[in-house]
Amino acid sequence: MKLDGCNALITGASAGIGCEFARQLADRARSIILVARRSERLGQLREELLNRNPNLDVHVRVVDLADKAQIGLLIESLAHDKVDVDLLVNNAGLGDSGAFATSDPVRNEQLLLINALALTSLTRHLLPQMIAKRRGGILNVSSSAGFLPVPGSSVYAATKAYVTSFSEALRAELHGTGVTVCALCPGPVRTEFQQVAKRPNARPEIGPKFVVVPVEQVVRDAIKGLEADRPIVISGFAMKVAMLLTRLTPMPLLRVLLRRYSSRDSGL
Repeated sequence: MKLDGCNALITGASAGIGCEFARQLADRARSIILVARRSERLGQLREELLNRNPNLDVHVRVVDLADKAQIGLLIESLAHDKVDVDLLVNNAGLGDSGAFATSDPVRNEQLLLINALALTSLTRHLLPQMIAKRRGGILNVSSSAGFLPVPGSSVYAATKAYVTSFSEALRAELHGTGVTVCALCPGPVRTEFQQVAKRPNARPEIGPKFVVVPVEQVVRDAIKGLEADRPIVISGFAMKVAMLLTRLTPMPLLRVLLRRYSSRDSGL
C-alpha cells in the first residue's frame, strides 16, 4: 500500500512510537486522527503537525483505551461521523515488569484491554470499509517479546504474541483484497514505555545499547515494511539476529534458558 494521500488513525499517539508515526506521516497523509488519553499532548502534537503541513486535516480523539466503555464510544463515534480511514496504526500499548504472582490485577486487565481488545475492536470496525474500497493498511505494533515467553513480563509478552499471531492470520485472510497487514516487532526503543511499565522502586530496563534502536528508525522501517507488503518488521541488525536465533532454538532448550533467567531475576 502506498501511503501518499492516506487517511490514518493512530492510537497511542501522544508519545513514543505513535507520536513519531504521526510526524513521519504528516507530509504524506491527507488526514490523521490522533487517539490517546492525554489531551494536552495531543493538542500540542496537532499544532506541530499543522505547522509542518498546513493542508493536513488533523483530528484529536481523547480516549482511554484501558476503559472498555471508552473503546466502544470511540467506535460508535467513528461510525456516526462516517470517518474514512484507510490506514490503521494500532500502536497503543502498555507494559508491566515483575513476577506475575505479585502483579496488580487491575494493571493486568488494562494490558489485555489496550494491547489486545482495543486493537481487535478497532480493526474489526474499520476493516470492512477497507475491503469494500480494496485499499487499506493495518499496522499492528507488536513486540519482539511476542516471539517467546518472557519471565517477568508474562502478560505483556502473551498479549504481543496475540498481536503477532492475529496479524499473520488476518494477513492470510485478506490476501487479494487490496488490504495490507504488517506487524511491527521492535526490540528495545528509548521512549516513555519502560518508565511506565516499571513497578514502584524498580529501575526501568531497556537492554544493552547495541540492541536499542532509535524511535525514528523503527517508524521508518515500519512504514517501508508496510509499503513493501512485508508481514513482519524487526528494526536493527542485532535484534533481527537475536529473533532469528530465538525462533530456531528448540523449545526444550528455550525452557531451560528461561528458567535460569527467571530464577536469577525473580522477585519471589
